[in-house]
Amino acid sequence: MKRTILALLGALTAVQAQEAIRGFPPQHVPAQVEREKQVRAIPEGQRIRQYLRHIAADPHLAGTPESQAIAQWAARQMQNWGLDATIEEFEALLPTPKRRVVEMVAPKRFTPKLAEPVIPEDPDSGDKGQLPGYNAYAADGDVTAEVVYVNYGTPDDYKVLAEKGISVKGKIALARYGVSWRGVKPKVAAEHGAVGCLIYSDPREDGYFAGDVFPKGPWRPRDGVQRGSVMDMAVHPGDPLSPGWASEKGGKRLPLKEAATLQKIPVLPISWGDALPILESLEGDVVPEDWRGALPVTYHFGPGPAKIRLALETNWTTRPVHNVIVRIPGAEYPDEWVLYGNHHDAWVSGANDPVSGAASLMETARALGELRKKGWRPKRTIILALWDAEEYGLIGSTEWVEKHRDLLRRNAVAYINSDSLSKGSFGSGGSHTLEQFVAELARDIVDPATKKPLSELRRPKQNAPKDFDPVRDFRITALGSGSDYTAFVHHAGIASLNLGFSGGVSRGVYHSIYDSVAWYERFGDPGFQYTEAFSQLAATALLRLADAPLLPFEFSRLTRTLSEYLTEVGKLPAGGKVALDGPRHALARLTDAARSCDARYGEAQAKAAAARPEALARANRHLFETERAMLRAEGLPKRGWFKHHFYAPGLYTGYGVKTLPGVREAAEAEDPAEANRQAAALAEVFDTLRRKIEETEKALAAL
Repeated sequence: MKRTILALLGALTAVQAQEAIRGFPPQHVPAQVEREKQVRAIPEGQRIRQYLRHIAADPHLAGTPESQAIAQWAARQMQNWGLDATIEEFEALLPTPKRRVVEMVAPKRFTPKLAEPVIPEDPDSGDKGQLPGYNAYAADGDVTAEVVYVNYGTPDDYKVLAEKGISVKGKIALARYGVSWRGVKPKVAAEHGAVGCLIYSDPREDGYFAGDVFPKGPWRPRDGVQRGSVMDMAVHPGDPLSPGWASEKGGKRLPLKEAATLQKIPVLPISWGDALPILESLEGDVVPEDWRGALPVTYHFGPGPAKIRLALETNWTTRPVHNVIVRIPGAEYPDEWVLYGNHHDAWVSGANDPVSGAASLMETARALGELRKKGWRPKRTIILALWDAEEYGLIGSTEWVEKHRDLLRRNAVAYINSDSLSKGSFGSGGSHTLEQFVAELARDIVDPATKKPLSELRRPKQNAPKDFDPVRDFRITALGSGSDYTAFVHHAGIASLNLGFSGGVSRGVYHSIYDSVAWYERFGDPGFQYTEAFSQLAATALLRLADAPLLPFEFSRLTRTLSEYLTEVGKLPAGGKVALDGPRHALARLTDAARSCDARYGEAQAKAAAARPEALARANRHLFETERAMLRAEGLPKRGWFKHHFYAPGLYTGYGVKTLPGVREAAEAEDPAEANRQAAALAEVFDTLRRKIEETEKALAAL
């Protein structure tokens, strides 16, 4: 297998040698291609398997000695590879369940299991120390009330309920996982007066409707439960008690009652096996077809006669968080930082989420260490991170960014993030100034299954234009939230990417005890080909960002995408009431500046080999500081922590992105006055970015 991959790498390198690499003058490309060939030959899937088996052998919830032990082990491994690895500690509010009670008291009595059974084919399903199913940051309480089925629990679902004359005030909302992030469901329920919320996993989303369930297949079994945080991360991620500043031992913390991101009502996740008797006991009108799951029951709205007692009591404790930080010093520009991270904490064993990505990162680190032994020194400093407490609310990465925010704003070039990895298609999202960079990566990395370049797999299967070009027409998505890139891009204004492979089947065991080594080796990435391929991709990306004479930023793709976003806002039902001429004119000026700068970049790239180091450093600083110009110090309405004005997670989508979020969300809320204020602010951001790009062009012209 290894020889086959090496042969493919060699064949691809011959093709790549004929291609330009953004940021490298033509005479530098052959040496860069050879170095990339060397680094991509180092990662080994079987080593990744070994790391995964060690990390996922036992539960390692953030804040526990087991999670600390994993951080210490990973740091030692990287030190053994000759890398400078340290552990940076923070503290955060990391609640765990003390008491969980769910009882159906009418029209019949039923006590849910609230437990996931051991599966003999999965030895880790019986591990000691497993966290029971719960939702972190749910409110304590003891309530008894009738149940209303609210579908996915989105704002649009409550509009349907209102049309039917159904209220959840004083009731317990029963929502199914899917469509919106889990934290949105209790948030919206509480806003409509509900006193509690249950969230269940319907088999239509991730169970037998999708395919065979574990252990026969990869999908969620009857009693599988999706744990997870319900922190209101659209307000701010990180420690709820230290919004905007790092939470360290002995540091300032808010009182619990002042924390803005805690839920207001009790919330608990349950399996579909536990939800079925409740759904069977609901009456009222039959729900619309798109509200129906895959359970063998007629879905009714309620309310009642099903009545539930829901009682929660929580250990509201502050516990330690351990980030592993690896630094490879830059030889020429040590104060320009290229960063790559993945988290290491898990709700239980977490073989897929996050250990697959963490193990791949470790193999990337080993590859870079081996390359150093052969004499390579990166021009820029490379920082690798294994974050802790991501599952609770992106805590390890957020606290680290808040602590080092000023240094990062001065020095950070870009941040690359990964999370869960499995066999499947290549996914890429991020800052559109790096879209060309990702397109070239996808051109030069092959898919392990098809042996085709990743970019070729993006070619439309039907109605593809005759002139379709897999690099020119390659697109990345915008970033919302849900992983550790959030603080980098949305708060600190650092160009960021979230990259990975996924086939979707991991939804079947997501955040359950069955996300185990046994599941992953059967269904996730059985041959560890995709985790190996991602290690190769990440190493290639780091080499290009660390060693490019000119950083590979590009602006015309960004302005094209911004134009699409602005057109979308204008087509919203309330979009016609928003004064968008100001942003349109500002974007037109920005587009002209972007085209001019990109043309100048091409000239500068050709001359970069002979340019003075101080002139290159000046031009590169302007290039990577462009993302900072997309922020406003006051942030977005109702959530000043989020400062990026092109991308943000939606207030009512959670993970899902809202592009041009200030004006878009105001228009969607049919608040024309606020939308007009945000449109004016957006025009100012466009103009600020234009001026920064014009300064960048001048710096490029001086090479």
